[in-house]
Amino acid sequence: MAVVTLESLTVAYGRFVALRDFSVAVPEGCVGLLGPNGAGKTTMLKTMLGFIKPAGGRGDVLGLESGRDGNGIRQVVGYMPEQDCHIPGMNAVQFVAYAGELAGMARNHALQRAHEVLEYTGLGEARYRAVETYSTGMKQRIKLAQALVHGPKLLLLDEPTNGLDPRGRQEMLALVRDISANKGVNVLVCSHLLPDIERTCDSVVVISQGQMKLQGGIQELRGLSSKAIDVELRESSGHFLQAAAAKGFELVSAKGNWYRLHATDEGDDLSQRVFAAAAESGVQVRGLKPGARSLEEAFMEAIDGNR
Repeated sequence: MAVVTLESLTVAYGRFVALRDFSVAVPEGCVGLLGPNGAGKTTMLKTMLGFIKPAGGRGDVLGLESGRDGNGIRQVVGYMPEQDCHIPGMNAVQFVAYAGELAGMARNHALQRAHEVLEYTGLGEARYRAVETYSTGMKQRIKLAQALVHGPKLLLLDEPTNGLDPRGRQEMLALVRDISANKGVNVLVCSHLLPDIERTCDSVVVISQGQMKLQGGIQELRGLSSKAIDVELRESSGHFLQAAAAKGFELVSAKGNWYRLHATDEGDDLSQRVFAAAAESGVQVRGLKPGARSLEEAFMEAIDGNR
């Protein structure tokens, strides 16, 4: 069942069209929204929330129409924006509770929930500090806390690991995965970082130049490629790579004695061509298996359309 359905959506800023005849059905679970900078990802999120009125088409979010029921949508959807959204002079408890009240919660309930979500996001000990004194990592966490305070059914995360160091990034991704897997909340993660999406999401939607280019499960998109092959040699060899290039292969990656080769033509019998290159270069092949394309390869194919 789709939690979000957008049909023929067009959004323009003056003469610039950010989304053009855009249609997508976002399934339940944790879904990654991928695309290069300027692809239209943030515009899509803001249109879903009712902040932007589309020039054409319609959107449905949890059964509510985005162009008409913006207030109702924002009561059941949590939004973590890319940019900082704290209010100077407030401590964390005040800020998160205020966000809950804006979503329609009673003050006492919002205050109780603020303490709970601050503990959950790792800010329990800093809850009475002024938010403007927080580090970048803490500000990211409080943005997540304010998005969770009212118990949303759908969580929209716009670049949740933006500006984080490696440890902070891993901790944020673990929180996102726990929210989706163990808290029963549908999550849409907007990012241009493919490793973040692979770590947290079950499926992806790829946007480029305001249009939907690809959608599917991550495991499905990372399926076997008919034109890629992984080769293990007894020892690394530059001569083998030269011979393989003459047989119509290009090197995709090399790890130790393992090489991933991609056929540049439509010829068959990749394994026979590999063995021929090995014989010509005098090396021994110790392993051979079909190559599974990476999510990055699927992403690049979708936005480039070259293959």
